[in-house]
Amino acid sequence: MNDATRDIAILFSTRAIRMFAYGFISLVLALYLAATGLSAVGVGAVLTATLAGDIFVSLWVTVVADRVGRKNMLLLGAVLMIFAGLIFLLTTYPLWITLAAIIGIVSPSGGEIGPFLSIEQAALSQQVADNRRTRVFGWYNLAGSFATAAGALAGGWLAQWLQTLGWSSLDAYRLIMAGYAVCGLALVLFFLFLSMDVEAKPRAKTNETGGKMFMGLHRSQKVVFKLSSLFALDAFAGGFVVQSMIAWWLHVRYGADEGMLGTLFFGANLLAGVSALLAARLAERIGLVRTMVYTHIPSNLLLCLVPLMPNFWLAVVMLLLRASISQMDVPARQSYTMAVVAPDERSAASGITTVARSVGAAASPLLTGLFMSSPLLFAAPFFVAGGLKILYDLLLYKMFGENNEQ
Repeated sequence: MNDATRDIAILFSTRAIRMFAYGFISLVLALYLAATGLSAVGVGAVLTATLAGDIFVSLWVTVVADRVGRKNMLLLGAVLMIFAGLIFLLTTYPLWITLAAIIGIVSPSGGEIGPFLSIEQAALSQQVADNRRTRVFGWYNLAGSFATAAGALAGGWLAQWLQTLGWSSLDAYRLIMAGYAVCGLALVLFFLFLSMDVEAKPRAKTNETGGKMFMGLHRSQKVVFKLSSLFALDAFAGGFVVQSMIAWWLHVRYGADEGMLGTLFFGANLLAGVSALLAARLAERIGLVRTMVYTHIPSNLLLCLVPLMPNFWLAVVMLLLRASISQMDVPARQSYTMAVVAPDERSAASGITTVARSVGAAASPLLTGLFMSSPLLFAAPFFVAGGLKILYDLLLYKMFGENNEQ
């Protein structure tokens, strides 16, 4: 096995381990915070702090990764995961929990968060041909979705099983959070075996027209910042319905237990993974931008229908139908970002757009907590999220709809 093939295999493996960890804790994260005594507003505030901390961690890593080494930054991210898991295990003191959430790269949504994605995408783009990039990203996202599904299933049923053995709900949740540290340790062991081929190539200081570099970008500054503003809007909308908050909402609204929630999100993430893989074929036929928009709008309409359902099972049907198409835009979005920038801008472009998404998502969970603390606004997060996401789709098509050939 040559270095390129080995590196790709490692990056797919670390993606799977990391997403398993995110799924494993995301299902019980809000329940865990509530079990420590936090109110709905307090839970939302901690989740907002988590996403805000991701902004600073990701931005710092993005700026220095190409200079001090992508491999080194990946290892640092894994160490921060270990730190967070141990803090969650050892204490329920709100200040320490919040600190761990802020710097520990914790995902309330069960989706990708932190600096890992930006670095891995840039490294993968160096290892594969441009005409294979969307397909590789599709498989990459499939691996992540399947791992998230397995993590959600394992976390939900483990929490319920421990409680049947006599554990308190808080102790059961703490053990699951400790599993996050174990996954971080596994990531350290895998990242150690990456070759030098994943590191950034030497980058020119100016472009061919003499333009100056800014945040790692030269000719693509305008398009990257336009995309970043749109992605921030999409992420702000998505922050209202992160997986942790949906699980808590279903638990409060319908009394769904952890095992049932784990099974639900297992199925939802499996469907999301398959849809991400199918996105590559669809993009080859209709283009990347149309793939993003045409699949995203129906999924957001389904999201708005969830709180209108009269019982738990119909709400589940809406969530599963949404999951079957909701992630088809992800590999298309990732590939489009890599396609519209120069090769020596890819790490920076991925990092900037990822940070923009983190900025957009940071305030939403706090607002969700405020909504859920009021019986009158309990269902509002679904409507706000769906409406804003449809607005994002329309703006994306208006700005970039003519560039589907990328």
